[in-house]
Amino acid sequence: MGLNLDAVGVVSEATERSWDSKDALLYALGVGAGALDPTGFELEFTTENSHGVTQRVLPSFAAIVGQGGGRQELGDFDPAMLVHGEQSIRLYGEIPVAGTVSTTSKVSGMYDKGAAALVVLEGESRHSGSGALAFTSRSALFIRGAGGFGGPRNPEGDPEGELVAEPLPTREPDEVVSYATRTDQALLYRLSGDRNPLHSDPAFAKRAGFDRPILHGLCTYGFTGRALLHAVCGSDPARFGGMRARFSKPTLPGDTLTVSVWDISDRLSGAYRFRTQTQRGETVIDAGLFSLA
Repeated sequence: MGLNLDAVGVVSEATERSWDSKDALLYALGVGAGALDPTGFELEFTTENSHGVTQRVLPSFAAIVGQGGGRQELGDFDPAMLVHGEQSIRLYGEIPVAGTVSTTSKVSGMYDKGAAALVVLEGESRHSGSGALAFTSRSALFIRGAGGFGGPRNPEGDPEGELVAEPLPTREPDEVVSYATRTDQALLYRLSGDRNPLHSDPAFAKRAGFDRPILHGLCTYGFTGRALLHAVCGSDPARFGGMRARFSKPTLPGDTLTVSVWDISDRLSGAYRFRTQTQRGETVIDAGLFSLA
């Protein structure tokens, strides 16, 4: 039992993932699109046949369709002890309404946090047929009880990581966006593919140490991505470049999420820092960095 430390550097076989209009629509609803006004400005993400409206795809959908292999190489651990720690995506063009990508995934590192381990996976997705780069992703998985193997504590050579480790600007945020999640948000979001019972099964959630099922980290990430899209990109997915964030505390279905955004283009061209908090004042996403395309 334990992590397979020899997996570091291993690149998975390419896996294909296809999606269509319905998948993109379901994802949009899963991250709250249209909830404020079902007939309003988000119709291009929530419908495919509205008069005068062309369907488009929320950029954070890349975090779903860009998932590849690699986890089977990690070794043995209790899945109830795994939580999503960090997520990054970078887009190289607008996501089409329907398509197929071929994704390879690499175990780029395993880090010893003492009582836990941090496993970092990096994915590269290319459009099938053309081979053009569609998007890349980076996921950090926090596995409680899997540490103590004596490895390094943190990744090295990450300038963006050093930037987001700095305190947020002390001035008021340049943009603030709030969205309420539904009490059944996790049940809706899981239909996009993540059927982890941590988000639906009360018994499994209690075994993992939670009073009740929690919201998927990538659902909170999707709500945050929508806020950034509308506040920073003028609601235009073609302007959405990249987004990285750390999941600092669980979100519960029914929480209201407030995303605060700071323009730091004086430090890095086209860049913004962000943070997501609940109505309780808890920070659920921090170390956020967004970049325009």
